[in-house]
Amino acid sequence: MTAWRRKGQWLEWTASAEPSTLEEVKAFLPDAIDERTVKKLWSASGVEIQGRRILLRLFPEEPLQYMPEWTGIEVLFEDDFCLVADKPAGMKVHPTGESEGGTLLHAVGWHLESMGQSCRPRHIHRLDEDTTGPVLMAKCPWAQVRLDEAMREKKVERTYVALVHGRLSPNRGRVDAPIGRDRHHATRRRVSPGGERAVTHYEVVESYRSATLVRLRLETGRTHQIRVHLSHLGHPLIGDTLYGGRREGMERQALHGERLMFPHPWSGESIEVQSPWPPDFTALNERLKK
Repeated sequence: MTAWRRKGQWLEWTASAEPSTLEEVKAFLPDAIDERTVKKLWSASGVEIQGRRILLRLFPEEPLQYMPEWTGIEVLFEDDFCLVADKPAGMKVHPTGESEGGTLLHAVGWHLESMGQSCRPRHIHRLDEDTTGPVLMAKCPWAQVRLDEAMREKKVERTYVALVHGRLSPNRGRVDAPIGRDRHHATRRRVSPGGERAVTHYEVVESYRSATLVRLRLETGRTHQIRVHLSHLGHPLIGDTLYGGRREGMERQALHGERLMFPHPWSGESIEVQSPWPPDFTALNERLKK
């Protein structure tokens, strides 16, 4: 789609003819802008017509939800609609208390403010505090709606790599086991018949003497899903003491989000983002090879 450009808070779309009514505006806009969005913008004076040009207020200026804090994060992808931030280990995606700082949302807020962008980042999915990898965020309310919809429709694909205890067999498989809370532990989850459906696909990348490098793809996104499923198989993640793993020189679970794919909220184009292995994961993998 090349018929659009951003002008401050507005997206400018060039129509094939001059519209004069709401119905004509809807007819000229691309499918990415649904009827509900157009009506909502129209009622809030968020639509302007200037000849063939249709202006939509898709990028409203918004205050940050959290005080921005500088942290050396890397932004792997960014445009007007969304960004993907590479989350380091030991950092939460969002705060769980009012006074809590140091989260990815605080860091992304600093990044946006430093670039002169008056928008509020909205995370589309999460990673555990000690899991590394890419996190997708919307930069405007409309993009959040589109990306949340893509998550519900399982169009956002997340691929992970993990190092687990033992030699995982068979080399390829699918774990379909519901996950619920562990009533004996406040933060732990477990496979439970009464839990929510959880599906994980895995493939062995390399087998070592006493460990396995495995690549995983989530079909669902339950809390601790990969950690619970691999522990359930008898192969807990190295470093994951909560689910039966041993540290073996790893101060966190050996789990990294390696790749993220999602449909762009405006164009529908498939966006693929790769995240390089962090140093601690790479070092552990090299030790296990010996």
